[in-house]
Amino acid sequence: MVTVEEIRRSQRAEGPATIMAIGTANPSNCVDQSTYADYYFRITNSEHKTELKEKFKRMCEKSNIKKRYMHLTEEILKENPNMCSYMAPSLDARQDIVVVEVPKLGKEAAQKAIKEWGQPKSKITHLVFCTTSGVDMPGADYQLTKLLGLRPSVKRFMMYQQGCFAGGTVLRMAKDLAENNAGARVLVVCSEITAVTFRGPSDSHLDSLVGQALFGDGAAAVIVGSDPVVGVERPLFQLVTAAQTFLRHSHGAIDGHLREVGLTFHLLKNVPGLISENIENRLKEAFDPLGISDWNSVFWIAHPGGPAILDQVEEKLGLKPEKLRSTRHVLSEYGNMSSACVLFILDEMRKSSANEGLSSTGEGLDWGVLFGFGPGLTVETVVLHSVPIN
Repeated sequence: MVTVEEIRRSQRAEGPATIMAIGTANPSNCVDQSTYADYYFRITNSEHKTELKEKFKRMCEKSNIKKRYMHLTEEILKENPNMCSYMAPSLDARQDIVVVEVPKLGKEAAQKAIKEWGQPKSKITHLVFCTTSGVDMPGADYQLTKLLGLRPSVKRFMMYQQGCFAGGTVLRMAKDLAENNAGARVLVVCSEITAVTFRGPSDSHLDSLVGQALFGDGAAAVIVGSDPVVGVERPLFQLVTAAQTFLRHSHGAIDGHLREVGLTFHLLKNVPGLISENIENRLKEAFDPLGISDWNSVFWIAHPGGPAILDQVEEKLGLKPEKLRSTRHVLSEYGNMSSACVLFILDEMRKSSANEGLSSTGEGLDWGVLFGFGPGLTVETVVLHSVPIN
């Protein structure tokens, strides 16, 4: 007779969870950061707030962002004037947009990932969908399953209202699913649209203005599984360990609240300091078992919450400027896309590594770290192992 232990062993994969494909997508509407302040204050009927506009211009200039992509166009905003106010009831209008557009943008990214993966979509066993943009039932995971034509029996998990750290959370979940379910192929999708957070400026809520200067729209998808099929599936990064914690004494540092006016964003000035002061402890916990203590010897995928966070982390750890090159590139070209950012950075890194003729997907290095930072203040830490570039 078969024992429970034998059944359990047969259910588990043999090798580590591996990212096998990555796809990204953005709305077609692209905004130039250098002219965004003028546009933003015009569309929100706030041009009379000249001092605040100058402050916002400086925020945009210091953001290190060249351009962002946004579903919201001037036409959409003119049709929904309450979305341009600071605190006017507008949740219904915002929901009408994101409930439809979040799964659609996720579909674009997922199709690219599935195409690169090279396997029939019928082999996808699990779907993890993450968005901070709106909530609905049945969720965006259900809508995406139908849009992609996945099997009705695909095992779905929907994560709403997680925030910027969740790009690490979805990889942690995918790792557990892939390694504990032999043959599992997990489609992970992060899709973020700022229609839920866009609002006019306020002199009394400058942290909201910071968000208006940083956030952009984007979706990213990855296929995760263990024991890649040789000659068919091509590994990109192995997920070695994954951990989550929240920082002590950080209550209220990053908050979001869903209200009649949409999703409000609250940020304390000391967030970059909180992250930089605590990051080395997270690194030691993750890398001590590997005998690694030189933070310049690993490749870096850090959520680009903003330039101040990256600058302080770089200084605190003595990182060489090139360590955050892929992270800064994504911030520059797309802005802060919340949970999708770290997946965009993974995509940028593996592509630039190949283009430069490096030996591995992780800039020629073996080991790397992925950090997600967000509400809580929550930190996700994923240790990655790169693979050789053929």
